Amino acid sequence: MTELAATTTPDLRVGADGLTRCAWAAAPEYLAYHDDEWGRPVHGETALYERITLEGFQSGLSWLTILRKRESFRAAFHGFDAERVARFDSRDVDRLITDSAIVRNRRKIDAAVTNARAVLGLRDQGGLDAAVWSHAPAAHRRPRQRADVPVSSPESVALTRSLRAAGFVFVGPTTMYAAMQACGLVDDHLAGCHRGAGVRSS
Repeated sequence: MTELAATTTPDLRVGADGLTRCAWAAAPEYLAYHDDEWGRPVHGETALYERITLEGFQSGLSWLTILRKRESFRAAFHGFDAERVARFDSRDVDRLITDSAIVRNRRKIDAAVTNARAVLGLRDQGGLDAAVWSHAPAAHRRPRQRADVPVSSPESVALTRSLRAAGFVFVGPTTMYAAMQACGLVDDHLAGCHRGAGVRSS
């Protein structure tokens, strides 16, 4: 058995470029996201507000759906500028409900507006960046197989409670754990994936 074949498992795949990746990244649409974004540290109010919002929209849907609509989401929510979204009123929500380029769910759209206002409220308390990154675990072991990846963690529960206390809605431990994965608070690239450990910086 060759070395490449040995790394091909139900949870890992070797790509045409010879690199071993988490198996979920086999789809072409996922490859760049897996290699260039997922698990890399994300900082800054706008970037974190975008990730939290998109994770909320993804709830109950495929992440691929969100990736395909990402640029439309950015256009609809003014680049996830929290100050601009915080000024949205019922007419803006009604307009977005008719926008087929995004996910047309009133509860999720309302949540995006409510959370933008909560983001502004956090500015007097250190900001969204500090609120999120204060919940990064002190240590996190990379999973060996997909079954080892949790759907939530004590830190994602604590982050959820903290954000809810600050006025956020439509956030929960599972959604927040997905955001922690996406934003590099935890490194859940499987052992053997070429996207190795040591990428996190807070």
